Amino acid sequence: MDQSVSADADQSARASTSVLPPIDSTPSFSLGGLNRSYKHQYANIYFVRLRLLRGAVEKRAHARWKDVQGSPILVPRVLDVLKSRLCYIVGTVYMDMPQKPNVLADIGRDRSIPPPPPRDKIYSADDIVSLEDESGRIRLIGEPVEKARLVTGVIIAALGMETPNGEFQVVDICPAGLAPQPEAEPSEDNEMEVDDVPSGDDVWIGVISGLDIGSSSAADAEMQLLAEYLVGEVGGPDDHLSSRRISRLLIAGNSLSSTVTSNAVNGESDGVDKKSKRYGHDSASFSPHFTLSLSSLLLDIGSSMPVHVLPGESDPTGTILPQQPLPRAMLGGVSSYATFSCETNPTYLRIASGSDSQNTNSTSSGSQRSYTRTLLINSGQPLNDMFKYLPTPPATRLSIAESTLRWRHIAPTAPDTLWCHPYFTTDPFVVSRTPDVYIVGCQPRFETRLVSEKGVPGLDGEEADKRCRIVLVPKFSESGVLVLINLRTLEVETVGFSTEGIDSGGVEEE
Repeated sequence: MDQSVSADADQSARASTSVLPPIDSTPSFSLGGLNRSYKHQYANIYFVRLRLLRGAVEKRAHARWKDVQGSPILVPRVLDVLKSRLCYIVGTVYMDMPQKPNVLADIGRDRSIPPPPPRDKIYSADDIVSLEDESGRIRLIGEPVEKARLVTGVIIAALGMETPNGEFQVVDICPAGLAPQPEAEPSEDNEMEVDDVPSGDDVWIGVISGLDIGSSSAADAEMQLLAEYLVGEVGGPDDHLSSRRISRLLIAGNSLSSTVTSNAVNGESDGVDKKSKRYGHDSASFSPHFTLSLSSLLLDIGSSMPVHVLPGESDPTGTILPQQPLPRAMLGGVSSYATFSCETNPTYLRIASGSDSQNTNSTSSGSQRSYTRTLLINSGQPLNDMFKYLPTPPATRLSIAESTLRWRHIAPTAPDTLWCHPYFTTDPFVVSRTPDVYIVGCQPRFETRLVSEKGVPGLDGEEADKRCRIVLVPKFSESGVLVLINLRTLEVETVGFSTEGIDSGGVEEE
């Protein structure tokens, strides 16, 4: 096991943090009674999204292009653009892609012919990029459109002029940019340098994803090592002290494999005939073994630290976003712990450390640094869907994740190619506040980047600089990697788990 987290030899108690209640800029993704209705049209999401982001895009576009030669003007509606007149328009990007899945084509397909396998990528040279609003749609052309690497659902401003053919020749593109970010705390001192020398008072959080319990690639031995490391039962004194710096663990999706979920739903297994079902499953083919393995792992870890579990694409919960929490009852004894939380996917967490923490088990001194961090976490479905839209290279998963922050929307392809709830009055995936840490689970490899943006004076107090740490968390079943994030410095480290003679996938180097 390889780790590089520093620790003080004097500290013997686990570092503590607390979760603060959500605020307006970090709303809950839980579906209330009004939002559970499915009678609304999905078009409402696009209208609401444009209404929420239009103002920010227009202000940033004005600040960016106000000194451009030709004095471009804002045209309120995309169909009112002026021929041979430099102007800019604001709207929603729509990608007309011939290779995109089409429900009507699927219905009309000859059922005697098996459907083709799903594509890894849906982009092609024939893709058409358009910008639309309530008035209509206009096609965008030009080199900036190709370089911008856009996907359906993004709100942007486009600078250019209409051609004789009725297309919009684009000169430049402006997204909303990073959302406002309140001045980072601590409240007592202002030592918020990023990636500086770690302090003895630093508190870390651990993040894993993709346990895939029940799959052929499940890393059972590595998971046992993980639990022992977090509890402090493996390694030497340095390992024990390092593990105590981890205040809580986040599990970002796909705790169970799709095989387990499929068998639980269908009541089928290889070599077993279908029989009458009782209590919702076939007792001859359904096995609770994998669920019990997950609950046992969570109980071992949850007895030592707070644990947050997000559902993923393969977990037994709703498919559409936002996914609602896993039922606590299925997770056994750990569900009785007040420190165990089943979260939505995506979810916001506001974590307080130092004197801000209200955890009564804290043994920190009163001089410990005090700071609050906002985390935005999802289990990877939005990024996986956007990855299909773009050629790689030049696009990468890390660059796409960064773009979502600059677009101020973490799931722009919903509901076009990504299933989501038909919201009527809001779009919860709009980012109204730049988080301190943006975590995406269930990715092929570990990657991280610190994204920053200089403030633009005059944009409603947005003159303050903004920064966010992006962390792509690999699947634990394939990599055996635990990601650690320092809440003070936003520094990121990894701990790799492997067993001799067993291939855990290893850590893929950048």
